[in-house]
Amino acid sequence: MNAVCESFKVNEKLLKEVKSKMPSEDIILKLTENFKTLSDATRIKILLALSHKELCVCELSKLLKISQSGVSHQLRILRNMNLVKFRKSGKQIYYSLADRHVINLMKMALAHAKH
Repeated sequence: MNAVCESFKVNEKLLKEVKSKMPSEDIILKLTENFKTLSDATRIKILLALSHKELCVCELSKLLKISQSGVSHQLRILRNMNLVKFRKSGKQIYYSLADRHVINLMKMALAHAKH
């Protein structure tokens, strides 16, 4: 089976409709950066853990069996991409997913991976 179009006939009306529904280049670049961020197994594990419960760095460190500085580094990356947020309680810093979009993204990605 040849995966190349052989008719050379383009439906201009269809292309115009699809193009009008495409996001801007800025949004596409941000989406690309998000997927790059999600391409790390440790960051995925952190997001999956946080999809269940708010956790502090020491809890994530113990759960994932990596150093607290390693967890903090990954959380900083996730925070810079607005995928996680934090709150302080005394000397503890607790992390959670930034919003429902991230929760839904993780649920959908996990369901797709299991399929």
